[in-house]
Amino acid sequence: MSKTTLIELPPSETELPYDDGVPMESARHKAQMDLLIDALIPWLSHREDGFVGGNMFVYYSLAQVRNKDFKGPDFFIVLGVPKGERKSWVVWEEGKAPDVVIELLSDSTAATDKNEKKLIYQNQMRVPEYFWYDPFNPDDWAGFSIQQRVYQPL
Repeated sequence: MSKTTLIELPPSETELPYDDGVPMESARHKAQMDLLIDALIPWLSHREDGFVGGNMFVYYSLAQVRNKDFKGPDFFIVLGVPKGERKSWVVWEEGKAPDVVIELLSDSTAATDKNEKKLIYQNQMRVPEYFWYDPFNPDDWAGFSIQQRVYQPL
């Protein structure tokens, strides 16, 4: 008699939480996110691939799912993937992480966005380009590009 080995598959987009019920920090943050997304929709309409999203969870590891450590960039774009609506971005289903992430800073998120999230985007997701911007303080912005696996300022 042979033993049957069950292979546990990772959860799919439909099985994962996609909303934490927390709105954007302010109306200005929401407007900024919408502006970023809306500005790229016409550009994407001329491409055969790509996805642009904002304020939605990005899943990059099973440990993250187990720990319920949900990360939701304020804005991101991914090229080289089929067009279509998603509830969340699931890296193991899509085959890649975002190409660009932008975080909109606020008093309550700035430290996390500049440190913890920056390291996650660099080390776990390997997002090629990461930016932050404070809609209430236009002098507080920065951009980074991965060079030899480490973000370098632009």
